Amino acid sequence: MARSRKFTVTATSDGSQVGTHYTPYFSGYIESVQYVKAGSGGYTDGVDFTITADATGENIWTDTNINASEVVRPRAATCTTAGVASLYAALGEAVNDRIAMSRDRVKIVLAQAGASKTGTFVITVSDA
Repeated sequence: MARSRKFTVTATSDGSQVGTHYTPYFSGYIESVQYVKAGSGGYTDGVDFTITADATGENIWTDTNINASEVVRPRAATCTTAGVASLYAALGEAVNDRIAMSRDRVKIVLAQAGASKTGTFVITVSDA
Protein backbone atom coordinates (compact mmCIF):
# COMPACT_ATOMS: atom_id res chain seq x y z
CA MET A 1 0.00 0.00 0.00
CA ALA A 2 1.33 3.43 -0.95
CA ARG A 3 2.00 5.87 1.82
CA SER A 4 1.33 9.58 1.32
CA ARG A 5 2.97 12.41 3.23
CA LYS A 6 2.51 16.16 3.26
CA PHE A 7 5.22 18.72 3.80
CA THR A 8 3.97 22.17 4.76
CA VAL A 9 6.32 25.10 4.21
CA THR A 10 5.46 28.56 5.49
CA ALA A 11 7.49 30.81 3.22
CA THR A 12 8.14 34.42 4.24
CA SER A 13 9.60 37.05 1.94
CA ASP A 14 12.30 39.40 3.18
CA GLY A 15 12.45 43.18 2.90
CA SER A 16 13.52 42.83 -0.74
CA GLN A 17 10.30 40.92 -1.57
CA VAL A 18 12.16 37.63 -2.17
CA GLY A 19 12.77 34.44 -0.22
CA THR A 20 14.07 30.88 -0.52
CA HIS A 21 12.63 28.00 1.51
CA TYR A 22 12.93 24.21 1.59
CA THR A 23 11.05 21.07 2.56
CA PRO A 24 12.88 18.42 4.58
CA TYR A 25 14.77 15.80 2.55
CA PHE A 26 12.61 12.91 1.29
CA SER A 27 12.30 10.22 -1.35
CA GLY A 28 9.09 9.65 -3.30
CA TYR A 29 6.87 10.98 -6.07
CA ILE A 30 5.48 14.52 -6.13
CA GLU A 31 1.69 14.13 -6.28
CA SER A 32 0.64 17.76 -5.86
CA VAL A 33 1.80 21.21 -4.81
CA GLN A 34 -0.66 23.62 -3.22
CA TYR A 35 -0.07 27.33 -2.71
CA VAL A 36 -2.32 28.75 0.02
CA LYS A 37 -2.62 32.52 0.03
CA ALA A 38 -2.69 33.89 3.57
CA GLY A 39 -5.84 35.77 4.57
CA SER A 40 -3.81 38.41 6.39
CA GLY A 41 -0.22 39.39 5.62
CA GLY A 42 -0.19 37.29 2.45
CA TYR A 43 1.98 37.87 -0.59
CA THR A 44 1.26 40.89 -2.74
CA ASP A 45 -0.88 40.08 -5.78
CA GLY A 46 1.38 39.19 -8.69
CA VAL A 47 3.79 37.00 -6.70
CA ASP A 48 6.12 34.76 -8.73
CA PHE A 49 7.58 31.48 -7.58
CA THR A 50 9.91 28.84 -8.91
CA ILE A 51 9.72 25.41 -7.30
CA THR A 52 12.46 22.89 -8.12
CA ALA A 53 14.25 19.82 -6.81
CA ASP A 54 17.13 21.29 -4.83
CA ALA A 55 19.93 18.86 -5.77
CA THR A 56 19.04 18.33 -9.44
CA GLY A 57 17.32 21.62 -10.29
CA GLU A 58 14.49 19.72 -12.00
CA ASN A 59 11.51 22.00 -12.48
CA ILE A 60 8.44 21.10 -10.42
CA TRP A 61 6.29 24.24 -10.82
CA THR A 62 7.03 27.74 -12.07
CA ASP A 63 4.30 30.36 -12.08
CA THR A 64 4.06 34.14 -12.33
CA ASN A 65 1.62 36.85 -11.35
CA ILE A 66 -0.30 34.67 -8.88
CA ASN A 67 -3.11 36.35 -6.95
CA ALA A 68 -4.96 33.44 -5.30
CA SER A 69 -4.53 29.98 -3.84
CA GLU A 70 -3.82 27.29 -6.41
CA VAL A 71 -3.18 23.52 -6.65
CA VAL A 72 -1.17 21.77 -9.37
CA ARG A 73 -0.27 18.16 -10.03
CA PRO A 74 3.04 18.55 -11.87
CA ARG A 75 4.30 15.92 -14.28
CA ALA A 76 7.52 15.64 -16.28
CA ALA A 77 8.00 14.60 -19.90
CA THR A 78 9.25 11.05 -20.44
CA CYS A 79 11.61 9.68 -23.05
CA THR A 80 12.79 6.39 -24.55
CA THR A 81 16.09 4.74 -23.60
CA ALA A 82 17.51 6.46 -26.68
CA GLY A 83 16.66 9.87 -25.20
CA VAL A 84 13.85 10.53 -27.68
CA ALA A 85 10.65 12.12 -26.37
CA SER A 86 7.89 9.59 -25.70
CA LEU A 87 4.73 10.54 -27.59
CA TYR A 88 1.19 9.23 -27.82
CA ALA A 89 1.17 7.72 -31.30
CA ALA A 90 -2.26 8.94 -32.38
CA LEU A 91 -1.84 12.61 -31.51
CA GLY A 92 1.91 13.10 -31.10
CA GLU A 93 1.41 14.57 -27.60
CA ALA A 94 4.01 14.18 -24.88
CA VAL A 95 3.77 11.33 -22.38
CA ASN A 96 4.17 12.68 -18.85
CA ASP A 97 4.77 10.97 -15.52
CA ARG A 98 5.15 11.91 -11.86
CA ILE A 99 8.34 13.61 -10.73
CA ALA A 100 10.52 11.28 -8.67
CA MET A 101 12.71 12.58 -5.85
CA SER A 102 15.46 10.56 -4.19
CA ARG A 103 16.93 11.93 -0.96
CA ASP A 104 16.32 15.46 -2.18
CA ARG A 105 14.23 18.39 -1.02
CA VAL A 106 11.89 20.85 -2.72
CA LYS A 107 13.24 24.40 -3.09
CA ILE A 108 10.75 27.29 -3.22
CA VAL A 109 12.04 30.64 -4.51
CA LEU A 110 9.82 33.72 -4.24
CA ALA A 111 9.95 36.97 -6.22
CA GLN A 112 7.72 40.05 -6.15
CA ALA A 113 6.07 38.74 -2.98
CA GLY A 114 5.93 42.06 -1.13
CA ALA A 115 8.13 42.92 1.83
CA SER A 116 7.83 40.58 4.82
CA LYS A 117 4.79 38.71 3.47
CA THR A 118 3.82 35.07 4.04
CA GLY A 119 2.32 32.19 2.10
CA THR A 120 2.06 28.44 2.61
CA PHE A 121 3.04 25.63 0.27
CA VAL A 122 1.82 22.06 0.83
CA ILE A 123 3.73 19.38 -1.07
CA THR A 124 2.03 15.96 -1.17
CA VAL A 125 4.36 13.02 -1.82
CA SER A 126 3.70 9.29 -2.23
CA ASP A 127 6.04 6.32 -1.89
CA ALA A 128 4.64 4.37 -4.83
